[in-house]
Amino acid sequence: MLEADTPAPAEVSQQPEKISLKRKIKAFVMLTKPQVIELLLVTTAPTMMFAAGGMPSFWLIINTLIGGAMAAGASGAFNCYIDREADRLMKRTEKRPLVTGELTDREALIFAWVLAIVSIAYLTFLVNPLAGALGLAAILLYVVFYSLILKRRTTQNIVWGGIAGCMPVLIGWAAVENTISWAAIVLFMVIFLWTPPHYWPLSMKYAEDYQRAGIPMLGATSNAKSVSVQVVLYSWAMVICSLLLVPMGGAGWVYTVTALVAGLWFIFQCHKLHNLAVAEKATSRTAMTVFHGSITYLTILFIALAIDPFVGSAVMPPL
Repeated sequence: MLEADTPAPAEVSQQPEKISLKRKIKAFVMLTKPQVIELLLVTTAPTMMFAAGGMPSFWLIINTLIGGAMAAGASGAFNCYIDREADRLMKRTEKRPLVTGELTDREALIFAWVLAIVSIAYLTFLVNPLAGALGLAAILLYVVFYSLILKRRTTQNIVWGGIAGCMPVLIGWAAVENTISWAAIVLFMVIFLWTPPHYWPLSMKYAEDYQRAGIPMLGATSNAKSVSVQVVLYSWAMVICSLLLVPMGGAGWVYTVTALVAGLWFIFQCHKLHNLAVAEKATSRTAMTVFHGSITYLTILFIALAIDPFVGSAVMPPL
């Protein structure tokens, strides 16, 4: 028997760990998915330079990037809140703040709402109303259309949900031109077609995670051969679409040559994955080669887009 003055095991309470202010701030930053924000901003500034045919106002660039980063961060925070139970089942997301307990659900939700409201107001008043409206659309597309509606209902979730990731180029273009042109639509479509060959190889690596969480990512529901076929098809469509900026946007030789060379290199990587999948030799490592290659491709393409207005003239007059 236990002694009278010894508390029973059920009565022993553990004090919650006290989290320092520094860790708390870091947790809020991680809630916004900064790696995703960084990738989105890589597409925004170059789009603004191409739209302006040179260097836009310094403060216009800064305000657009800040507003866009906050909108993307708010979307990421909402997504972490919505997916908190699934994240607890996946190794890939086991260090997110709502999984580790560094933030409470309430803190995350309040933070997401505040950041969303501030981002829309920031873009509306410090950039222009069209940029603010597009920022709102980006948040709604990612949070409602993708996270709440599509993610658990279809293997094509990332295709249509990826529309939210295309919005930064529209926001950047609208910031400069206060309208949306066909050139902006081409850049939008490039990122739309880029998203599947970027994300599906990642889902191949973490297939067991997605299966455990009940999320029907294509890489978790189909075999490597089927996924690689889709990756190849989307990569070809993406590269062809990127070249449409020549007749429709007046792109110059820097962009044109880069889009062709970088595009063919990425297509080669996708075909290599497919060939390995057909031979049943595809591995997580080979899938991640395509994932990382997609990031390299997009970065190189948009660096070329930023340089293009400063070097030479258009290959052909825009339609």
